Amino acid sequence: MIRSMTGFGAAEGPVGGSRVSVELRSVNHRFFNPSIKLSTALSQWEGEVREALRQRIARGHVTAMARVERNEESGLSVDEERFARFAADLLRLRDAHGLSGDVDVATVLRMPDVMRVQQDEDALAAATADELLAVVGTAIDALQAMREAEGSRLAEVIAERLTLVEQAVARIAARAPERMEAQLIRLKGSVERLAGGVSVDPQRLAQEIAILADKLDVGEELDRFSSHIAAFRDTLKANDAEPVGKRLGFLLQELLREANTTGSKANDAAMLQDVVAIKEELERIREQVENLE
Repeated sequence: MIRSMTGFGAAEGPVGGSRVSVELRSVNHRFFNPSIKLSTALSQWEGEVREALRQRIARGHVTAMARVERNEESGLSVDEERFARFAADLLRLRDAHGLSGDVDVATVLRMPDVMRVQQDEDALAAATADELLAVVGTAIDALQAMREAEGSRLAEVIAERLTLVEQAVARIAARAPERMEAQLIRLKGSVERLAGGVSVDPQRLAQEIAILADKLDVGEELDRFSSHIAAFRDTLKANDAEPVGKRLGFLLQELLREANTTGSKANDAAMLQDVVAIKEELERIREQVENLE
């Protein structure tokens, strides 16, 4: 299944006695690179969330956020022990460093976790990792659905570009014999002019023609072109769950290598024009392949 590395997925569900919402966003990255942001009450399960993402997503920078939805009946409470500790620390730091100003209530209340949603936290006390992972799994399903839809569109674009490459390769294959014959005729004419009527060893001439023919022959390159294009199409059509981005990237490198070799042997304006067209299309394909998982 072709999947893009770009997507979004969200889900909401019960965790303990509260409801938790999960949002996932993914963008391009060479490897699996998660960034997990959980609310304090859920942070103990960060490792489990990371592993759940890793098992389902092979490549991409994935940002996962999970937060507890506040109940309308929930009330704010002050953690007095934490409040007292922060207040004492702030006063000590002020006196130790000779700073001016008062430590007021508002300042202390803004310190981390001094204000708490008591009812929600009590409800999460009975929560389990499996409950959170169930919500995360639903969000992953939504993310993968979007990535697969985008991947399908990218695969269509890539297939169209690959057809243009195939057409250019076919034109080179059709032109190659004509170009070879013209080059050999040109070589014989050049030898005759240079010889100026002097007898030329036919065996030596045949050897030189054979060497030139070998240098100009692009048959092997065309065969490998066809093989790589067929492998590329098969990969695009694969229905298994394995990511294909890296394999397609490798095949692109092989196609570009054949294009460069063909260009170095071409010595023909029409063939060189098609080689340039192939390289342009391969670059366009590469830009799309970089978006695939």
